[in-house]
Amino acid sequence: MLTPRRRRGIEYLDDPATESHVRERSLSDVRISNRLLGGTHAVLAELRRVLPTVSTRATMLDVGTGLADIPARARDMAAARGVHLTTLGIDEAPSLATTNASILDGSICGDARQLPFASKSVDIVTCSQMLHHFEDVDLAVILAELNRVARHAVIVSDLRRSYFAATGFWLVSVALRFHPVTRHDGVVSVLRGFTARDLAQSISSSTGIVPRVRRHPGYRLTAVWTPS
Repeated sequence: MLTPRRRRGIEYLDDPATESHVRERSLSDVRISNRLLGGTHAVLAELRRVLPTVSTRATMLDVGTGLADIPARARDMAAARGVHLTTLGIDEAPSLATTNASILDGSICGDARQLPFASKSVDIVTCSQMLHHFEDVDLAVILAELNRVARHAVIVSDLRRSYFAATGFWLVSVALRFHPVTRHDGVVSVLRGFTARDLAQSISSSTGIVPRVRRHPGYRLTAVWTPS
C-alpha cells in the first residue's frame, strides 16, 4: 500500500521555458538534497565498487548532470584512491552546460537519447535521478545509449517510489526552505520513481543485461552493470 502506481505528473524543470535563474536555484536545492538525503551517497557507493576494475587513469560521463555536484565529488573520491578520473557531463540545458565547463573536464549540451559519444568510448557512465523524467519509450532509448557508450560500467541511480518518501521529502523541503519549484518537482519525482523490480526489468529489456540492483538510504535505488 505504500508503493503507488508510477505516475507521470508535470515537473517545472522539464519545461525548457523555465527561466534559467529558477532552474539553477532549484538545482542548488537538489544538490543539497543529494548530499543530505542519499543521492550522492548512492552513486559514490557504487563507484567505490567499480573503481578497482578500471586503470589508474579513467573517464566518467555523467548524463543529466545538473550542477555537476556528483561527478565533482566522484573525481575527488577517485583521486583519494589513486585513480585520475576525467569527468565529463552532459545536460540538455545550455545554461547548465556553460556553468559546468568550469567544474568538469568537459561539459556538453545534448540529449540523453542521442549521446554524442562513440560506442565504448567512456570507462564509466553514470546517470542519477534522471530516468524518472521520461516516458517508457524514451527510457528504453536512454538505457540503450548508456550501455552503448560505456566501456567498463554503467551506474544508474534513481528514486524508490513510495508515499512515505514523497511525504518525507515535502516535510524536509519545507524545513530547509527549498524553492516552491523544488518542493513540487521533488514530490512528483518520487511518484515517478521506480521499484527495484521496475528498474531491473527496464534495464534488462533495453540492454539484454541483468543489472545488480541495490537499495540505499533515502529511498534510493542503484542499478549497475557491465556493458556487453
